[in-house]
Parts: sequence; C-alpha cells; structure tokens
Amino acid sequence: MPTIHVEAEVSREELLKAVEQLSPQELEQFISQVLSLRARREAPGLSATDSQLLFRINRGLPEDLGRRYAELIARRQSENLDQDELAELRQLTNVVESFEADRVSALIDLARSRGISLETLMTVLGIPAPIHE
Repeated sequence: MPTIHVEAEVSREELLKAVEQLSPQELEQFISQVLSLRARREAPGLSATDSQLLFRINRGLPEDLGRRYAELIARRQSENLDQDELAELRQLTNVVESFEADRVSALIDLARSRGISLETLMTVLGIPAPIHE
C-alpha cells in the first residue's frame, strides 16, 4: 500500500490533492472504503447481511477487466473489431452483466430489508438511476 504524505492538519482540499495521487485501482479501493465508512456512520449497527449487500453494491469491476471492456467497445464503435475480439467482447459483456445483475440484486435485497423502495434506497446511497440511450 502506498504512503501519501500530508500535513498533520489536512483540509478537504489538501485531502483531495492527496487522493489525486492514487492509481486508478487504489482510488477504487479508497472509494469503497469511504463508502463503507459513510455506511457505518449512517447505520453503526449494520448487520453482517447488510454489510455484505453494501459490499456487493459498491464493488466495481476489476480495473483490467473494465479497461479491456472499454477498449473493445471503442474498437467496435470504430468498426475495427476482428472476430476474436468480437468473441472476447461477448464474453466480457456476459461478465459485466453478471456484475451488474449481482449489484441490482443486492440493491433490491437491501431495499427489502430496510422496507423502502429501490428508488428511495438509491437516493439515500447517492446512486444515480441508469440513463438509457
């Protein structure tokens, strides 16, 4: 784990500058930890089940998978995708969709356990509704 040097008294702006030094993977881990901290503060007595659901909701795609998926989509959009890459894109699409399906399932389960609508839960957690183009 890298060490980031900061002053003893750190303003939000200085903290943000320190966070900017993180690699994309470290940033994802940091964000997950911050979201967990926020969840603990909002509901300090989270059950193990709710904690696990929040983990599933907040975890992102592995960095290398997300990067390759984005590359293949860009190649497809520019019509430069060969047959092997097309097969790989289909496989990665299945993996990405599985991640998203698990995330939605966890959101639904958490909303049910709290007795609120999915829309309300997403608002409380600061998760924007998907935009379909």
